[in-house]
Amino acid sequence: MSTTFFEKTTTEVRYDWTRGEIRAIYRQPLLDLLHRAQETHRAHHPPNRIQTCWLVSIKTGACPEDCGYCPQSAHYKTGLARQELMDPRETVAQARRAKENGATRFCMGAAWRQAPEGREFEAVLEMVRGVAALDMEVCCTLGMLTESQAQRLKEAGLAAYNHNLDTSPEFYGNIISTRVYEDRLRTLAAVRRAGITVCSGGILGMGESEEDRIGLLEQLATLHPHPESVPVNMLVRVEGTALAAQPPLDPLVMVRTIATARILMPRSMVRLAAGRKQMTREAATLCFLAGANSIFVGERLLTTPNPLPDEDQLLFRDLGLEPLEGPTVRCADGSEPAAEHGE
Repeated sequence: MSTTFFEKTTTEVRYDWTRGEIRAIYRQPLLDLLHRAQETHRAHHPPNRIQTCWLVSIKTGACPEDCGYCPQSAHYKTGLARQELMDPRETVAQARRAKENGATRFCMGAAWRQAPEGREFEAVLEMVRGVAALDMEVCCTLGMLTESQAQRLKEAGLAAYNHNLDTSPEFYGNIISTRVYEDRLRTLAAVRRAGITVCSGGILGMGESEEDRIGLLEQLATLHPHPESVPVNMLVRVEGTALAAQPPLDPLVMVRTIATARILMPRSMVRLAAGRKQMTREAATLCFLAGANSIFVGERLLTTPNPLPDEDQLLFRDLGLEPLEGPTVRCADGSEPAAEHGE
């Protein structure tokens, strides 16, 4: 592959990537890939700055979906205690504590297939208003949304909505049977039309092939605009779930995927998400070198363990990394979030 091709990826934002181009980037020698990813990263983001996000489960367990990786699914016996929707006052108190610990983005997750109407949705809107009043980026993941729900979340102050594509369209049916890929894409389109920024990524280590990882990246990189936030997760194997017996993922697969995502979606925040507890400090360092510029802090990510805050602070100190201060929400095409953006 010519040098000119890779130079173009560091300066231009494209939405017309082909799977062949993505495959060529993903499969190049790892050191070359890291070099190009770091060049791209520095062209669009402040070096040595990492945004810290805080993720809480506001409604836990009893989800009717059968996602093979998820301990919150009602289809699996994982010993997870069901918890009803959190009181908005408690949620805002947790957000305040997260801000005191340096987090600038507060994410709320509820184990629903489809966001409900009525009292529960009104409580979520109250949470969004309360967290937004703290001058934090507010993100939610509540399952599928209607156009009306997306609009009301926007009006309440929601900055971002998370709805992961998880994997390639071809492999998706091996992981989930209770919904289809188009359901995910429709929700992302509703979010975008409401003027909310999009948070969408995937999970690695679910038994997918390299081609599936390339297919996931193709789906994300051809959205226009790109997702402003791209979380890359390593499967956390939970006893009782359908994927509990999957072999551990080679951390270099995470590194290679993050580096490719950085080149394809240069302005997006690429988030090193679930699975950090299973990674060595050296593997996490390579992910930062590959272009990850955000992590989730706190002792748990929804229901799975996360490195302790002291561990993160020590790693940041040793690497010379500093927190990215203040909200960073912007559309991946460089403009402010607005409802007129296309899908």
